[in-house]
Amino acid sequence: MTTTSNYRQADYPIEPSFLNRWSPRAFTGETISETELLTILEAGRWAPSAYNSQPWRFVYALRGTEQWDRIFPILNEFNQGWAKSASALVILVSKTHFAAPGATEEALSYSHSFDTGAAWGSIAHQAQLLGFQAHGMTGIHFDKAIEILGIPEGYRVEAAAAIGRLGDKTQLPDFLQARETPSPRRPLAEVAFNGTFIAG
Repeated sequence: MTTTSNYRQADYPIEPSFLNRWSPRAFTGETISETELLTILEAGRWAPSAYNSQPWRFVYALRGTEQWDRIFPILNEFNQGWAKSASALVILVSKTHFAAPGATEEALSYSHSFDTGAAWGSIAHQAQLLGFQAHGMTGIHFDKAIEILGIPEGYRVEAAAAIGRLGDKTQLPDFLQARETPSPRRPLAEVAFNGTFIAG
């Protein structure tokens, strides 16, 4: 038995909310309260991480604020074109070093980006559960993010995310309207292998 939802079908029965989460570009432009956004980020705070090092950091801005005006130029021109209608922007940053239990000095964390990705997944899922959607992107000016946000050495800018309520796709250019639908996934058999890795 499989799960079907949101024009998608899973190979195995899973919680439908995973199928209902997707990455639209059309948002309504309505505001989100800081409490709602912090509730979404709270889910990211509870993600798993190596040694419980919790390397993730979230810099956020609500639309219509001076913080939004500071963070918005970090997006590249293409992403600015659609993300201008989002309710909030989040820049995801990871701390690259940590002190392992029993260590006196910090060392490079092999999994800082992986762990921050786990936090992002939780954020995107929680946004969907609250009636929002979140669209992650690496189409940003990383050097500008470091400068604007004052990010010191020892931290890595990973990505940005736009969060908002799903809007009418007709606000997008024609070529994006055609892509404004939940995307499929590779069959599980192409990415999960019993005991032996298969490239492809």
